Amino acid sequence: MTPKSGLFLAGSCITAIAAVGSMFELGSGQPDLGTEITAIILAISIPLTGLFFVAAVRDARANIK
Repeated sequence: MTPKSGLFLAGSCITAIAAVGSMFELGSGQPDLGTEITAIILAISIPLTGLFFVAAVRDARANIK
């Protein structure tokens, strides 16, 4: 694993945590940041999680020696 793939993997973890947190906030009925902002965070973090994860795997596979 390279530092670059590690950063992508860290980004994937952070965005996954943001997505789960947003789902819990929306499920509670009254999100702290408001429904619109929390929904935007959720909508952005779900695809970013996948993109960061795929980028981390591709980078790690490209650098296998």
